[in-house]
Amino acid sequence: MGDKANAHPGAAGRATAADHPASVRNVVLVGHSGSGKTTLVEALALTAGAVNRAGRVEDGGTVSDYDDIEHRQQRSVQLSLVPVAWDGIKINLLDTPGYADFVGELRAGLRAADAALFVVSASDGVDGSTRMVWEECAAVGMPRAIVITHLESARADYEEMTRICAEAFGADDPDAVLPLYLPLHGPQGPDGHAPVTGLTGLLSQKLYDYASGERKESEPGEELLPRIEQARNRLIEGIIAESEDETLMDRYLGGEQVDVKTLIEDLERAVARGVFFPVLAAAPAAEGARQGLGTVELLELITRGFPTPFEHPTPGVTTVDGKPREIKPCDTEGPLVAEVVKTSSDPYVGRVSLVRIFSGTLRPDETVHVSGHGLADRGHEDHDVDERVGTLSTPFGKQQRPVTHAIAGDLVCVAKLNRAETGDTISAKDDPLLMEPWQMPDPLLPLAIRAHSKADEDKLSQGLSRLVAEDPTMRLEQNQDTHQVVLWCLGEAHADVALERLRSRYGVQVDVIPHKVSLRETFAGKSGGRGRHVKQSGGHGQYAICEIEVEPLPGGSGIEFVDKVVGGAVPRQFIPSVEKGVRAQAAKGVAAGYPLIDVRVTLLDGKAHSVDSSDAAFQTAGALALREAAADAKIHLLEPVAEVTVLVGDAYVGAVMSDLSGRRGRVLGTEQTPGNRTLVRAEVPEIEIGRYAVDLRSLSHGTARFSRSYARHEPMPPQIAERIRQDTSDSA
Repeated sequence: MGDKANAHPGAAGRATAADHPASVRNVVLVGHSGSGKTTLVEALALTAGAVNRAGRVEDGGTVSDYDDIEHRQQRSVQLSLVPVAWDGIKINLLDTPGYADFVGELRAGLRAADAALFVVSASDGVDGSTRMVWEECAAVGMPRAIVITHLESARADYEEMTRICAEAFGADDPDAVLPLYLPLHGPQGPDGHAPVTGLTGLLSQKLYDYASGERKESEPGEELLPRIEQARNRLIEGIIAESEDETLMDRYLGGEQVDVKTLIEDLERAVARGVFFPVLAAAPAAEGARQGLGTVELLELITRGFPTPFEHPTPGVTTVDGKPREIKPCDTEGPLVAEVVKTSSDPYVGRVSLVRIFSGTLRPDETVHVSGHGLADRGHEDHDVDERVGTLSTPFGKQQRPVTHAIAGDLVCVAKLNRAETGDTISAKDDPLLMEPWQMPDPLLPLAIRAHSKADEDKLSQGLSRLVAEDPTMRLEQNQDTHQVVLWCLGEAHADVALERLRSRYGVQVDVIPHKVSLRETFAGKSGGRGRHVKQSGGHGQYAICEIEVEPLPGGSGIEFVDKVVGGAVPRQFIPSVEKGVRAQAAKGVAAGYPLIDVRVTLLDGKAHSVDSSDAAFQTAGALALREAAADAKIHLLEPVAEVTVLVGDAYVGAVMSDLSGRRGRVLGTEQTPGNRTLVRAEVPEIEIGRYAVDLRSLSHGTARFSRSYARHEPMPPQIAERIRQDTSDSA
């Protein structure tokens, strides 16, 4: 925007509690892994005076110091909040991971923010996943801006990257994605690369030189004016096209000079409305410098162009029993409505909840209502509890700075909400409410685990429950068929972080074991069996004989038991005993140890003894009869088949369909969708898609998504079934 004075705000850069929603900006940083989001946050904090020239906070560490795992993995793995202040405005910078496995943290950041800053590396460009997030933001009308980083790279070309951004993000209107500044290059180095040392403001027509480490303003030379004029005219036309003053374009085309103040005001309104998306440049400060290139311009855009929380509609709110409730946006005096967007554990203060307040005011030591509904399928039980709020604070590096209150529109950390989980609603004790949950991706990569030792087994349950409470993109499953504990994750990196947190944070060591799918058995044809259980060992003996016939039924029929005994060969009181024995044996399996399904078992005949027959004897006879029938029959192994839906870019449709066929899948059809994407529907055996979340990402370069749901069990190919039987026999 460029017309503001060059004054540095000094100590005002240290953000605390906001006093009014109009003085808050909530901004989420979005971009692929390695695009420079965390570095940009630190550069903005330095320029705002929140850190010293070494990039450190007063009490040690950098503003991005949050998790030891991030230091070990050399990448962000969780959402982090860095509040700074500029020109009297509190800016909550929400730094999100760029790696696809941690998209749940990105979703939380989008929920908490009112605007998005898309960070694009000048050396890497725009990847497919970043485009998809842009489309999600566009669907809800979230205001956005683009920042180009890594300008120091020898391959960096700012002008070319602005063209690529317009192509990637301005599909509907390329003139809505335009740069506000042109780069100012320094002398060429030995490699021929001329580093960017400053910016030229297209609206202000001023030079902002950062070569000295501080922003210095000057007039451009005559040689730059033609280049500035061409880009400036296009920018002005783009701004006027989105102006709320419909007469402005006609006046401009008629030759009227539009004053810079009007243009800047129209630009700010267009950005806040989410219809114009400016492109800026930024770079970290050099060693000993006070300001990074473009950081002042970016802070000006955030404070003046990004919307206030008043302009963010409150997500749907209901009472805990589902009745709709109207909540006025960002009313500090209204009913308390807040949401836990992130949960973490601190070794000193316990559980810490990062909360976005949508209505009302939150204060320390008050009792609030915590509601969590709708995530039972991910291991989260519905809960409605009253809890006492602990200390309120704003994070800065590894430190928490206490605040006296938090108002609607702001973000705050809340200590000691022991039952609160990510996604929960916080409301007043006497007026409990529930917010509509945000969309979260389904975890589709299974990780089967078991405790490493008896000591770990005692702590495993609690550690896992805490883990899924913090991360709703994980799902905990206690599989009753395979008797495995399965942690469903978004990808391998997500799984690695989960295991490391179990070990380092909760002191639980686990072993990863092969994941099993729930196989079944059934009869391929009709067969008969005779169960004879006759024993005499002094006193009452055991006597039971029964004859059965087993025949297959259509899929989904389960176990059907039919009594066709005539003449009282099996006394009426023992017929339920035979059925009980048959069903117990069916649950154990008859060939490879998997449950038997989809058969009709008919009891035809039998014998009993007036003294030695008993319930237990006929249960045993029923089980023996079923085993004998199986020994004389062909038994099919049934595998679960999933209905898989893949949303993929048109360029990768052929590769995806070929890959599905290679997994014994049957493609059911395709459907064209907006954005040059295709929806592929297929049925695939579950045993073939255990790692599909990882493989599909590699196949589509991170641009495809898929979902899966159980369809049915069906016979497994004989060669695969035989291999599984052999494996079962070897492990027995």
